[in-house]
Amino acid sequence: MSKRAPKASRPLMRGYGLPENNQGLLPWKWADQRLAKSHNYWITTVRPDGRPHTMVVWGLWLASVFYFSTGRESQKSRNLKANPNCVVCNELAHEAVIVEGIARAVSEAAMRKRFFRLYERKYNFDMSPYKKEPIWAVRPVKVFGLDEKLTLNRATRWAF
Repeated sequence: MSKRAPKASRPLMRGYGLPENNQGLLPWKWADQRLAKSHNYWITTVRPDGRPHTMVVWGLWLASVFYFSTGRESQKSRNLKANPNCVVCNELAHEAVIVEGIARAVSEAAMRKRFFRLYERKYNFDMSPYKKEPIWAVRPVKVFGLDEKLTLNRATRWAF
């Protein structure tokens, strides 16, 4: 993925009276920091019958990609195998970052090893019993940022 920041614009929020220009948008660094510092993340996947499934997970935000591990038979894994579209959110609703993305299973040995090392450090949790379970990488397509302490006029949408 490119080192360049994604393209920022105003989100389409009809009825909220947002400015039509792009002045005052949040910088990508604002969203990137909140995703990296989050301890818990919410992930929403889609069941084959179209019903949503939301669950809290632990994970890592690395180079604008969200990584997490889950059991191969978990609802999340089964959903992502059938439909890779998902939404990932940080834990702080007052500084909300909403990632609409596409997940793929991580098979590269070096990335799996890096994930487990960083994950164990972040959560102080022994992952050795889970090293054969899937790791998913969610690449953003669109990201939304909203900060309730700032004016809603700062609401931002980033496109990748």
